Amino acid sequence: MIKLKYIYIGLGFLFFFIGTVGIVIPLLPTTPFLLLASFCFAKGSERFNNWFKSTKIYKNNLESFEKNRSMTLKSKLCILIPVSCMLLFAFFMMNNTYGRGFIVLLILFKYYYFIFKIKTIPTGAMEQKSPSLD
Repeated sequence: MIKLKYIYIGLGFLFFFIGTVGIVIPLLPTTPFLLLASFCFAKGSERFNNWFKSTKIYKNNLESFEKNRSMTLKSKLCILIPVSCMLLFAFFMMNNTYGRGFIVLLILFKYYYFIFKIKTIPTGAMEQKSPSLD
């Protein structure tokens, strides 16, 4: 039987790969997959978790969010716009009234959460706050 930690590590690499592809392909959201990768690596292995947190991809996309529960406006928009487009596409393709209602509620909750629960910081604020390692 495969140990659970190996499953977490495998899923971590899968989500890391999908998140990395999302950097290049604008319709694929990057941050949610990288958050899943971070969770899986943390559950699977301290070594892989430390490796993931040392990557430039983690530092550019997740570090400020995990440390301060804050994001730049650019980061928020890079998440909200593609996901909203996908949800709106599903909304218009669906004929089910309950499904459409659920999508509307999902969009409203998503915007509420990003506007009121995640602090917006200026673009250069994280470089100023983080201590120098020199």
